[in-house]
Amino acid sequence: MLGDKPGWGLKVRVWVERDGEKVLGPGRVELLGHIDHHHSISAAAKQMGMSYRRAWTLVKSMNDAAGEPLVELTTGGTGGGGAVVTARGREAIALYQKLVAKLAEAAARFTS
Repeated sequence: MLGDKPGWGLKVRVWVERDGEKVLGPGRVELLGHIDHHHSISAAAKQMGMSYRRAWTLVKSMNDAAGEPLVELTTGGTGGGGAVVTARGREAIALYQKLVAKLAEAAARFTS
């Protein structure tokens, strides 16, 4: 449709809401991926160039909006604290990535 017009394209940015509250979007999914890899909100925040406070706030808002933990937190102590992406969190990441891929396919068809 637009593919024959040089320079035209279609980009889609999507996020998932529950009761008007943002649960997942590209940045939040990236944060979950880093938490899953590092088992640490602090390390994930550093990886993304954001403050720990911002990352912690995002995790709390995702957990609250989802109605169940996407990330489980353990408090510090001798071995330090940690964070684990739950099975529900991994499922949310996979579903979000599948949705983004399907939308990208549709966008590609629209512009070709």
